[in-house]
This record gives sequence, C-alpha cells and structure tokens, in this order.
Amino acid sequence: MLPTSWSYITEALGGLALFILGMRTMSEGLQKVTGQRLRRLLERGAGNRLTAPLIGSCLASLLQSGSAASVLVVGFVNAGLLSLYQALGVLLGTGIGTSLAIQFIAFRVSALALPAITIGVFLSLFSRSRKLSDLGGLLLGVGLVFFGLSILEGASLPLGQSAFFAGLHENLLSMRLMAVLMGALLTFVVQSGSATIGIVIALASGGVLPYDAAIAMVIGEVAGAALIPLIASIGGSQAAKRAVVIYLGISGVAITLALAFFPLFLRGVSFFSPGDLAALHEAGTPELATRAIRPYIARHLANAHTIFTVASALLFLPLIGFLARSAETYLPTRRSESEARPRFIDVRVIKTPTIALAQAWGELGRMGSIACSMYGDLVSQFEGYNAKLAGAIRKKEVVLDVLHRDMSQFLIALSRETLSLERAVEIPTMLQLVNDIELIGDQTEAVLNYLLRKKEERLRFSSSAMDELKRFAVKVGEAIALCERVLQGGEPAGLAELKRELAELEDELQRTHLRRLKSGKCNIVAGLLYGDMIACFSKIAQLSYSIIAHREGIAHD
Repeated sequence: MLPTSWSYITEALGGLALFILGMRTMSEGLQKVTGQRLRRLLERGAGNRLTAPLIGSCLASLLQSGSAASVLVVGFVNAGLLSLYQALGVLLGTGIGTSLAIQFIAFRVSALALPAITIGVFLSLFSRSRKLSDLGGLLLGVGLVFFGLSILEGASLPLGQSAFFAGLHENLLSMRLMAVLMGALLTFVVQSGSATIGIVIALASGGVLPYDAAIAMVIGEVAGAALIPLIASIGGSQAAKRAVVIYLGISGVAITLALAFFPLFLRGVSFFSPGDLAALHEAGTPELATRAIRPYIARHLANAHTIFTVASALLFLPLIGFLARSAETYLPTRRSESEARPRFIDVRVIKTPTIALAQAWGELGRMGSIACSMYGDLVSQFEGYNAKLAGAIRKKEVVLDVLHRDMSQFLIALSRETLSLERAVEIPTMLQLVNDIELIGDQTEAVLNYLLRKKEERLRFSSSAMDELKRFAVKVGEAIALCERVLQGGEPAGLAELKRELAELEDELQRTHLRRLKSGKCNIVAGLLYGDMIACFSKIAQLSYSIIAHREGIAHD
C-alpha cells in the first residue's frame, strides 16, 4: 500500500511542479506580449481613486500573481513614482487581478492543455517573428498550467480517500483559522496567489481538502499575499513601509470580518456559483460525489476569492485618503539621508527594468544631494575648523563609497536584462555618473585632509590668499548645486557663464599664488598645500561639468 501511495504523492508533486512552471512561463509570456504599455499606464494613471485599483488588477493579471504585483508596487514607491495614496489604491486592486487569473484557471479547459503546449513549443522554437515567439511562450505556459493541474487532481483522488487525509479533515482542517493560516503559508512559500488557489482547487476537487477548509484557505491566500510585500519593503523607503503595513492591516480586518460571518459568506458564494454542493455531497459513493462536484468546486473557490477581494476593495477604497493622511501615526520615524545603504534601489525588481531604472535614477539623485551637502559642510570649515563637522563629512564620504559599490553592482546586473535600445544606453552613462559623484566625494575629503594638515602643522596662508581660495570654493559650490539640480531633472541654467567665471577665477588664483611664492610671502610647504587645494577644487568643478553633460545627453536623446 505504501509504494502505491508514494507513487500518487510523486505524481502529485510532478503535477504541482508543472503547474508552477506553467504559471511562471505564462507570466513571462504575458509580460513580453504586452511590452511596456501597462507599466507606463501604472505610472500615469495611479493617481485616481477609481482607476488605481483597475491598474493594480491589470498588473496582477499580467504577472499572474497579486503578490508579485504588490512587490512591484513597493518598487514604484521606493523609486518615488507612486505616492502612498496611489500605492494603497493599486494594492487594493491587485487582489482583483489575482481573481481574474483564478477565474481563468477555474474554467478547466484541460482538453486544450496538450494542443497549447504543442503550439507553444513550435512557435517558441521555430518562429522567426519575435511576437509569435512570445505568443508561443504564453501558450506553452497556459498548457503547462492546465496539464499540471490535471495531473495533480488525478493523483489527489486516491490520496483523498486515505485514512491520513480523513483524519486531517476531522481534526486539523475542521478549524477555519488553521485553514486560513495554511493558505497564507502556502501563498508565502509559492510566492503566487493564483498558483496557491490553483493548488487548492486541485486538492479540493480530488477530495484531499474539504469544501469549508478550501474556502478558508482561499481567504488565507489574501493574508499570504499581503505578507510578501511586507518582506519586500524591508530596507525600502518610509512610504513603502507605510503602504504595506496599512495594506496588511486592511487584509487582516477583511479576513476577520469574513471569518466572523463565515456562514453568510458561504451562502453568498453559493448564490453566485453553479451547482448545489450540499446535495452533491450526499450523492452516491464518495468517488461519484467527488467526480460530480469537481467542476463546481473550482467555480465556487474562484468566486469566493472574487467576492472577497471585490468586497474588500469596495469597503476600504473610500478610506485610503484618511489612511494615507494618518500614516505618520503608524511609522513616524524617518531614516537619515546619510544612512550608509541604498534607499531606492532594490534587487528584487531587477527583472522589471523600467522600475529598476527609475530606482537607479532616484538613488543617483540622492548621491548628488549627499555630495552637494558634503561640499557645503566643507566650505563652512574655512571659517574655522570644526572636528564634529569634519566627522560628518567623512561619514558622508563613506555613504558615497557604499552607494558607489552597490549602484555599480545594481547597474551591471540590470545591463544583463532585456532592455529597449533607448533605455539600454542609459546604463553606461549612469555608471559614469556614479563614478563622477563618488570622485567629487573623494576630492572633497582630500580638501578636508589638507585643512586638517594646515591646522596640525600650523601652516599659514596670507589673508588675501585665503580670501581668494574661499571665493573660488564658493563659486565651485555653485557648479555642484547646478549639478544636483540637473540630477533631479532640472535645467542647467547659466552653465556657460559659470564656466567662464570659474576659469577666470582659477587663472587669477594661479597668477597671484605664483606671485606670492616669488616674493617670498608664502613658504614652500604652505604653497604646495595651497596649490593642491586649488587643483582639488578645479577637479570638483570639472567633474560637475561632466555630470551635467552626461545627464543632459540622456535627457535630449
């Protein structure tokens, strides 16, 4: 008996593996077929309270996973493309998108599985058209989904009659809360809500899961789908954390209400679904009953998920404005701008290059702001050396070094993904920008070290030399401020005039410095230190010009 049961378990696991592979293949095919249009729609249309859930549902349907869609929403929030208010609306819609995928699975077109696999493989391998090849991948995924489900169901039928699962029905799965937790755990492990419900449909149709427990596991899928973006928000922006915490709270309240009114919820599901399950449970032998109710269970479970998610969206959508405004109560703390780790980039969205690029630009803007702030602190040191402020400058240099390393790794990994030509050319330029900003930090720290050496060795500059150096440093600061503005998307107004003024100031500095050396007003050691500081400031100005030129080159392509 054991070898026979083991063969059924092996068959069920094989069907499950094919099903999950099909879900992933179908998701990738859908993304390739739709291209970038849906992502542009998400960026532009998420500001409306009514359209945001629709966009979230479209995104979840595209990815065949509400949890994957919610992780992408977290990426959008981290990149600054979505506000907290917009993110909450889109997150509420992701469950509806999962329901659409589940409804598709529940139609049970298993007879088309093998033809779809055959056509999909043929188009993927032999078609010279990229569109037909992408369509072939989509069909292959669809075929694998239904073929895997049919294998899983076939193996579940004999397993559902075993004494082990009979005891499971009576003891463990009779507790609705336990079934909800099992649904949440399965979703968290599989990382796909629609895949979870597909598995539950197969197991319930095969008699492994009782009907009530299957409905409870469908509700539990929502909890698991809400937990996944919570993990994804770790290390993200404050807005992203607030969005997922509020979304998790909304899901928890909705699940509590569904369990509190569970009999009423079951009647609602039965009202909108075909078949009389109560009568079918009493019909004939267990084998005949299971065979008879199989299509109805699929429809009931799919409709249960749809009713739950739509009702949740209708109930909480009017409240997202209030929840967004009161979010400070939930997470009042704010992270330091100079924290030594990336704030915007997230390797978990590297497979979605549009979002990843937006995140990278956000992190580049942050690097520019840190470099500008660091330089401003340096200029204030000319009025009097402040050890505490010097320590803050060095900490910011460490942040730039960390961001330089992490951004370089992120961009190199992103370059291996499939990108359009106009977006692919951004990556080498962004790598150059990252290097230039980090070099500005290095030069700024070098000037700080020269100032410290001047103080420790008691080297003196004449008042005229110091005034000239301060004036040059302030003017270079204008170049860095302009560089920061361009990185944030602004225009380089007055760049040509600024270049001319800096060139004239540098020439004047070099002439007067040489004159003082010749006249003996400046000793050799102090003179060499002074010349090194001029060279650092000049290098910072040149790096600022380079950053502006590279950023403008992309903006005008």
